[in-house]
Amino acid sequence: MLSFEDTTSVAGLGLGPAAAFLPQAAALSPLTDAKSQTLSESFRRIKVEDKRIINGKTDVNQLVPFKYKWAWEKYLSSCANHWMPQEINMSRDIALWKDPNGLTDDERRIIRRNLGFFVTADSLAANNIVLGTYRHISAPECRQYLLRQAFEEAIHTHAYQYIVESLGLDEGEVFNAYHEISSIREKDEFLIPFIDTLTNPSFRTGTLEADQKLLKSLIVFACIMEGMFFYVGFAQILALGRQNKMTGAAEQYQYILRDESMHCNFGIDVINQIKLENPHLWTTEFKDEIRSLIQRGVELEYRYAEDTMPRGVLGLNAPMFKEYLRYVANRRCQQIGLDSLFPGASNPFPWMSEMIDLKKEKNFFETRVTEYQTGGALSWD
Repeated sequence: MLSFEDTTSVAGLGLGPAAAFLPQAAALSPLTDAKSQTLSESFRRIKVEDKRIINGKTDVNQLVPFKYKWAWEKYLSSCANHWMPQEINMSRDIALWKDPNGLTDDERRIIRRNLGFFVTADSLAANNIVLGTYRHISAPECRQYLLRQAFEEAIHTHAYQYIVESLGLDEGEVFNAYHEISSIREKDEFLIPFIDTLTNPSFRTGTLEADQKLLKSLIVFACIMEGMFFYVGFAQILALGRQNKMTGAAEQYQYILRDESMHCNFGIDVINQIKLENPHLWTTEFKDEIRSLIQRGVELEYRYAEDTMPRGVLGLNAPMFKEYLRYVANRRCQQIGLDSLFPGASNPFPWMSEMIDLKKEKNFFETRVTEYQTGGALSWD
């Protein structure tokens, strides 16, 4: 049991146990008169104007007064939209999968490749939150949402495992795809350095270099991983659902898409708030680097599209995804204040607008929340 007299440091925080529950400004010992004054200041009641997304000095244990009400509202919306994989009936999917004539070889390849990417992708996202992002965010409203987001990532991993188990797929093959399938491995290898930055126990914010590294990692995960790397897979499985195939899996993917849309939008709100509070981070050189990373993300996801569907299927083909990914990339650039990378790119999948309405993401939950509060409510008409 932890003792408040114990001087053992808390892993990942670099603080003694007692200090771990206080803002860093209060973690001072032994006390001098000057330090006593600093400590006294840290215990004063929180003022909204003193809160910061990063490098804040206010007590992270005090949720109120709210400064970032949008983060709290997203937390409440996510809680209202709770779901669990077992709520979805997989019996039709199982029968279709077992039927030798139920699906084409190309359709089966799409499903296996999808699951091969997603079964570990959400675990990577959860590790990035729990072991990295959370400890660098100093706004308790945002921390509250991050805790919910980490739980949702666990639900998503559970959902993919539930599909794998229901269909009787080779678990070793599916869960090792991110090592063994190059188009999947390349996406994960792109992400790993940004995870390593935030999860490094010695990494601290507070300098221009460190704060830009944090901001860059947040952009990679919100705009590229959750905002781009998931979209080919979502479109493919939702296309199956529209044709009344694998409807149980497709329904789970739509719930996951709902959650991931919120994760993406929350991340973008955090990014824009950090920019607002720290405008010196948003340099020309930094913006150029972000544009290059988004460009690289488009290339990697298009390579994944080519691998998952070497031939046309479901009314889709890989070249169509090139235009779609450019459209998505432009949207992400615009959301964080960058010029479009691909002027004139349009959405080649108009049917996707009902499920992934990129133009209305900020209002997605305000307008449709009641449709998603329980499982088994989605229609594929």
